[in-house]
Amino acid sequence: MSSTSSSSSSSSSSSWPPSSPSSTSIAVTSLSFAWPDGTVVFDGLQVAFGSGRTGLVGVNGSGKSTLLRLVAGELTPSDGTVRVAGEIGYLPQNVTLDTTLRVDQVLGIDAARAALHAIESGDTAEEHFTAIGDDWDVEERALATLGQLGLGHIGLDRTIGEVSGGESVLLRLAALLLSRPDVLLLDEPTNNLDLYARRRLYQAVSSWSGVLVVVSHDRELLDLVDQIADLHSGEVTWYGGNFSAYEEALAVEQEAATRMVRVAEADLKKQKRELMDAQVKLARRKRYGQKMWDSKREPKIVMGARKRAAQESAGKHRIMHEEKLAEARERLDEAVDAVRDDDEIRIDLPYTAVPPGRNVLTLSALELRYGARVGGEFDLRGPERIALVGRNGAGKTTLLRTIAGELRPVSGEAIAHVPLRFLPQRLDVLDDELTVAENVARFAPGATNNRVRARLARFLFRGARADQRAATLSGGERFRAALAALMLAEPAPQLLMLDEPTNNLDMASVRQLTSALESYEGALIVASHDLRFLESIGITRWLMLDGELKETTTEAVGYPED
Repeated sequence: MSSTSSSSSSSSSSSWPPSSPSSTSIAVTSLSFAWPDGTVVFDGLQVAFGSGRTGLVGVNGSGKSTLLRLVAGELTPSDGTVRVAGEIGYLPQNVTLDTTLRVDQVLGIDAARAALHAIESGDTAEEHFTAIGDDWDVEERALATLGQLGLGHIGLDRTIGEVSGGESVLLRLAALLLSRPDVLLLDEPTNNLDLYARRRLYQAVSSWSGVLVVVSHDRELLDLVDQIADLHSGEVTWYGGNFSAYEEALAVEQEAATRMVRVAEADLKKQKRELMDAQVKLARRKRYGQKMWDSKREPKIVMGARKRAAQESAGKHRIMHEEKLAEARERLDEAVDAVRDDDEIRIDLPYTAVPPGRNVLTLSALELRYGARVGGEFDLRGPERIALVGRNGAGKTTLLRTIAGELRPVSGEAIAHVPLRFLPQRLDVLDDELTVAENVARFAPGATNNRVRARLARFLFRGARADQRAATLSGGERFRAALAALMLAEPAPQLLMLDEPTNNLDMASVRQLTSALESYEGALIVASHDLRFLESIGITRWLMLDGELKETTTEAVGYPED
């Protein structure tokens, strides 16, 4: 597969991976791409991916998912080329499958399987042999692949509507593995996967022997890769080793970069001082020369020559110091650019505070759709922080949607005693046609435009960023905008419910979210499979949903292997 256009006149520098040209499987040359609204993502990108497992990292909005889509052929570059040696298997960030499809159709083996069964029934038509080709063991391979990913309990004749969201992701991965691609591209593959399913994915990645490029915020997954490609400011820098090694190397780089800023700042002050001193000396010389001219102590022709020489010398002297000052400024700019900007979300919402002991939520004999239930009565009081955990398909999202009033329970009731807001996995609280500022204004109709923008700045949407259409936002930016819309809503939410909030977030964004939740003073319910994140936000109570809602502990959260 290749996508080609004329070469770009502008080119961004890039470090290339330590592999020979013959081992290069993906070559991106002078690649440029912009969205229809004019937002530039790449301008002359140069990068090549060779054999082994590569973790593609970078802040949200840096273009990681866009680059994978360009390589996969889902997007067309405005300039430059993308060349791939061999067949590509691509797992997008958001997997959506037709719920009426059978499992064998998702796996792409339905035609060969039907032909096999026809031949076994005595039908020897030529078309059946053509459909099978050399793949006589396709059904056995399919079942083995499903077993490898922990999906052995799912039959080939079941429909997608009968499996959970996490199982759908694994089924899509199983289809890719069965197709035996030369290059495998995975975009946030652990999204929506419970701990059990993640372990299966880790095993599949560990045993992958071809070319693999994975975009992920999952540290455990990124610690399985052979090298890290860091996409930052439109360029890729390579680091050998896994994500932990990359973090250590980056920390050393950033410490050195910070030192260089201090050195450059000192040099800039020195050059400014020297320029000022030089200007004072030149002013003195000029006054002395004028005094000699006025007193006419020397012949006019001599004084004229001396004046011209002094002016020429003064001009050179001034230019030299100004050039040194300009160079010092340039060195400082370069040093500052090398330091990563880790802005943090800041939240100051006094009206979200919940006094200790206040009744926030009551669940009474609640039976949910699809079978899960809350036996007896459950109360949430004060600013508690609840972690809601459980296997894929256990009903966590159903419970949150029922509490939010989006679904009616089969029986029982869920009563919220304070204003609440629910942030779903799909982040569909935003209107794609509206800007970030307009979306927030919908939730706070009484707020002035200046107040909305001042609040948005705390969520890192400053100036023109607040005027971006929601449809153009990256996954992490979209999450930040949706969180801002809910947190700034009127009335202020005293119960905030988040469903898999770390999906699509890079490491920096997860830190930003953690910081934001630290300053939130209301009650919190978070459904997540990301134990590291849950532990970082000060969870006070752990609840496991496994048919019935039960109290649990951090140590007991790990799910069984089988």
